[in-house]
Amino acid sequence: MDIATPVLLGIVEGLTEFLPVSSTGHLILATKLLGYDADKWEVFNIVIQLGAILAVVVLYWRTFWAVLQGMVRRDATSLRFVRNILLAFLPAAVIGLVLHKKIEALLGNVMVVAVALVLGGMAILAIEWRVKKGHIAGVANVPAKTTLGIGLIQCLAMIPGVSRSGATIMGALSLGVERRTAAEFSFFLAIPTMLGATTIELAKHRHDIMAPGAVGLGTIGIGFVVAFIVAMLVIKAFVSVISKHGFAPFAWYRIVAGSAALVWLLYK
Repeated sequence: MDIATPVLLGIVEGLTEFLPVSSTGHLILATKLLGYDADKWEVFNIVIQLGAILAVVVLYWRTFWAVLQGMVRRDATSLRFVRNILLAFLPAAVIGLVLHKKIEALLGNVMVVAVALVLGGMAILAIEWRVKKGHIAGVANVPAKTTLGIGLIQCLAMIPGVSRSGATIMGALSLGVERRTAAEFSFFLAIPTMLGATTIELAKHRHDIMAPGAVGLGTIGIGFVVAFIVAMLVIKAFVSVISKHGFAPFAWYRIVAGSAALVWLLYK
């Protein structure tokens, strides 16, 4: 078994899932750049996202446990927390089901990824420059109207290369949410969003998992574990970085990476 490939793709997923740089875009670019068979590794790329999501559950287990206990007691704060996450998830669920085939058609377009990386980086710089410090702190304290707005903005990430976390975090900042809360809202929103998307894709590709020549369960397991470990480290560091330096470093990375990809695509 080739261990290097699942380890590399697991690192890419873990590094990029919760950063505003687009994990899907990076996996598409890695597949193209390194000459992998995109169809063969499609199920692998889907499943290892669950490893990154599990990292959020483990790191924030106290938050989820407190919310669960609060819901049993019908605590208003816990109920608002759950309402906000589900309300923000709703637009992606509806639009994703309606436009599923069109969205899937974009996933093989590397040029779309490269352009989206550059434009997304420019958008982050513009938002960082124009948006004032947010005043809404705490996921449960985000107003329902603002929550729905964040959910609608998240739908931009259906274009590969835009970044789900980037869209939700910068959308939240634009709507008056402070930095740490915007990042944590994005982490929590990833759970229903990615679980829903992964469930649909796994149901569609259920026969491919055990098909001859498919990526084996052992290989998928390696990628899953690597994505989980790397995501754990990234989430911890991410909140610290944005508190000190904002989102500009990620914006410049997107612009450089996207520009390099464009040059490579145009001259290869």
